[in-house]
Amino acid sequence: MLIEPTLEKLRALRLEGMIHALEEQRGQGDVHALGFEERLALLVERQCLWKANRALATRLHQAQLKMQATLEDIDYRHPRGLKRAHIEQLRVNDWIGQHRACLITGPTGCGKTHLACALAHQACRDGHRTLYYYAPKLFRDLQTAQADGSLQKRLKQLARITVLIVDDLGLAAATPKQYRDLLEILDDRLGRGSILITSQFPVNQWHQLIGDATVADAILDRLVHQAYRIELKGESMRKTRAAPPHPNPSPADPEPAH
Repeated sequence: MLIEPTLEKLRALRLEGMIHALEEQRGQGDVHALGFEERLALLVERQCLWKANRALATRLHQAQLKMQATLEDIDYRHPRGLKRAHIEQLRVNDWIGQHRACLITGPTGCGKTHLACALAHQACRDGHRTLYYYAPKLFRDLQTAQADGSLQKRLKQLARITVLIVDDLGLAAATPKQYRDLLEILDDRLGRGSILITSQFPVNQWHQLIGDATVADAILDRLVHQAYRIELKGESMRKTRAAPPHPNPSPADPEPAH
């Protein structure tokens, strides 16, 4: 039987997974012992896997994560107040399905960004549209959109994202207008999407950080209630990892003779 016409038709249908599986089956002598339905099931399974992997790759590309991190890579040994139960709660509980917020705070270098990207990666694996934004860049983009008249279009695009990551809120000063834009983003997400925010500032300082009392009250009202909160502490992980290992203790040198 000529296989090339079949392969061409599979390519036309964009069934790349089936093509690879069929070519593998042709090179395996023992596969002919399987019945037609069993071989077909293997082809269909491979196509589903190929399609799922391609969709995940697309979501990860669109998410624009700052770093490649997964929940499996998280270091729980560093003394920063992060417990495995915190992450398992986020993994098991459907915080995204419930459209809840997640707030991660802590000093510089304690792994806030890594943790946020790991949770975002998991969201992509679970099929959610995700987008990472460094907070100062988000405010700059919103300012640019305001200047060129595309702000409303940009806000609608952000509203369609299931999980929005805003990293390092408060790192750079923002204007009252920019915080009002953030409030509008939060309004658009109520009951429709989740947001994850990291900050060096504890949540109880965000009111002072935002400045405008009315806007601050509105932002905190939409964020804090029923939000998952992870408060990290301790020294920078970068500092401890960069520190040279302590030398092995050696016997004291004998006193020189006088």
